[in-house]
Amino acid sequence: MTDPAAPREESLMGHLLELRSRLLKGVLAVVLVFVALMPFANDIYAQLAAPLLAKLPAGGQLVAIEVASPFFTPVKLAFFAAVMLCMPVLIYQAWAFVAPGLYQQEKRLARPLLLAAIVLFYTGCAFAYFLVLPTVFGFLTAVTPEGVAMMTDISRYLDFVLVIFLAFGLSFELPVAVVVLVLLKVVTPAQLREARGYVVVGVFILAAIITPPDVVSQLMLAIPMCLLYELGIVAGMLLSRKPKAA
Repeated sequence: MTDPAAPREESLMGHLLELRSRLLKGVLAVVLVFVALMPFANDIYAQLAAPLLAKLPAGGQLVAIEVASPFFTPVKLAFFAAVMLCMPVLIYQAWAFVAPGLYQQEKRLARPLLLAAIVLFYTGCAFAYFLVLPTVFGFLTAVTPEGVAMMTDISRYLDFVLVIFLAFGLSFELPVAVVVLVLLKVVTPAQLREARGYVVVGVFILAAIITPPDVVSQLMLAIPMCLLYELGIVAGMLLSRKPKAA
């Protein structure tokens, strides 16, 4: 007499093996890119520090308070850069794991959403590097009291910039989140429009929490998020009408 639980156990074991394979491929990609970036770790950090150094007075520089900071800080940045560069590979591995359990219509919707999520995340990071950081550092150096030398520790500067990158990269995912909620029928575009006022207040509160305590960075995060929320509403309206038309 066959055990009915055996097929379920074999199926579970197959899923676990597939998950392990996908995780190993993602980790291997990150490790390979990290090893390739290690010789250029100092150059990458110098590029990351350029927005601050460009705003410092003549002779201004970063400092290393801890003894091992000159070594570990560029290594930490190289690892973060490796994860960022491998983000498409990591997302693809996650997609390849869950795709067999999706319907064809769900796959058609998921592919452009995943692509949009990757593009928006990189766009948010680029927006932070090219626009937000120079503006924030320009503001902070302008309000520095006279006689005070602005000399930032390299480790704390890296932590500050990484938080900014993650904050803007994840915040730019707002349209994707809105579209997913609409497609799952959790909310409707009409409800999203009605909640616009509450969302704007929540966005400004969130921006005040996750950004530095200055008005400039808060506005530069809150205003794009409000615009992206409107973009998500428009995209949700267009996608929610397609099944009805079909």
